[in-house]
Amino acid sequence: MAEAAHSGSDELAAYLALAEIPGIGAARLRTLLDAFGSAVGAQIAPAGAIAALPGFGPAAAHAVRAAGRKGGEEILRALDHLGARALLPGSLEFPPLLAEIAEPPAALFVWGDATILSRPAAAIVGSRDHTPYGATAANLLAGGVARSAVVVSGMARGLDAIAHEAALEAGGTTVGVLGNGFGVVYPAANRALYERVSREGCLVTELPPGERPRVSTFPRRNRIIAGLAGVTVVVEAAVNSGALITADCALEQGRSVLAVPGPITSPTSEGCNKLIQQGAKPALSVADILEELGLSTTEHSEFISGRLTPGPRPGVSPNPNPPQDLTPLQRTLWDSLATQPTHVDALVAGAKQEVAQVLTALTELELRGLVDQKPGMIFELKANDECRM
Repeated sequence: MAEAAHSGSDELAAYLALAEIPGIGAARLRTLLDAFGSAVGAQIAPAGAIAALPGFGPAAAHAVRAAGRKGGEEILRALDHLGARALLPGSLEFPPLLAEIAEPPAALFVWGDATILSRPAAAIVGSRDHTPYGATAANLLAGGVARSAVVVSGMARGLDAIAHEAALEAGGTTVGVLGNGFGVVYPAANRALYERVSREGCLVTELPPGERPRVSTFPRRNRIIAGLAGVTVVVEAAVNSGALITADCALEQGRSVLAVPGPITSPTSEGCNKLIQQGAKPALSVADILEELGLSTTEHSEFISGRLTPGPRPGVSPNPNPPQDLTPLQRTLWDSLATQPTHVDALVAGAKQEVAQVLTALTELELRGLVDQKPGMIFELKANDECRM
């Protein structure tokens, strides 16, 4: 679909009106434009000529003829009001990876920095009802990936939201894929995140402004999440989780899928553990994800390997007295953090315990106000006067 075919507001409005015909899709729109030279040309073509095209018939021809431009003009006005716009397949700005999938969006509505849609990206998705372990893992992976690539997720509550926030807090950027149109915030609790991603990253959807979410729109959204990314990482997922639909979409698209292993007793890790059992690569570090994207793992190595740590934070006593009721593992972590902030991977290595156990212990220390977590999964003790013993 040549970019020149979409020049002019009338042509774009006509195209968007055609794209809103139920079931038409990008492939049949391509057929129309090839046959009649433009969207406007398709709308004024004889009904018999439209009906004779592959994949069309009398009903489809009637819908094309009746589409007009009014619906497309309304979409363009709504986009302009928000400061958003539409990208069409074949345009220079349409995401190249998304253009490769079997069923790309007929139009991709974009609100924010569209240039990041062409950068290397990893989709990081997971359960809405997650565990502290899942939250910590999503924070670690998204924050680390964001230093080298774009983080894509679905703007849902839970691990999706954590992945978006971690990417931005790490100084990176993120793409939020919606199952509704712009102007509708779903879930409502994500309003602040919705506004931040549109301002500091990019929101995308194939649904027109004002379109409310439906059950059927979320699996469709998931194919776009996977389609924008070179690799999809599932952090936590029960066996019926929507995150597994995203993983299936990625596999169908020929993209890599990684999964974060979890306790065999945890229902929210059951889906991930099954993915690994079926051949998915375990996501044990940021380096595992960057490797799938073909990116160097030497840059920002302190956030990837855990071998390097920042220097001591001024104001923290070198050996503060630990609370007496710490568990042996919590005390080990306390001693490791007593001299300097440390990356979580180094803490795991030093503790010689399972990742899940270390993450749980760190979360417990955070909840007690004894430890702070910084961007990039760097942990540090609070100063003596900050600690709540």
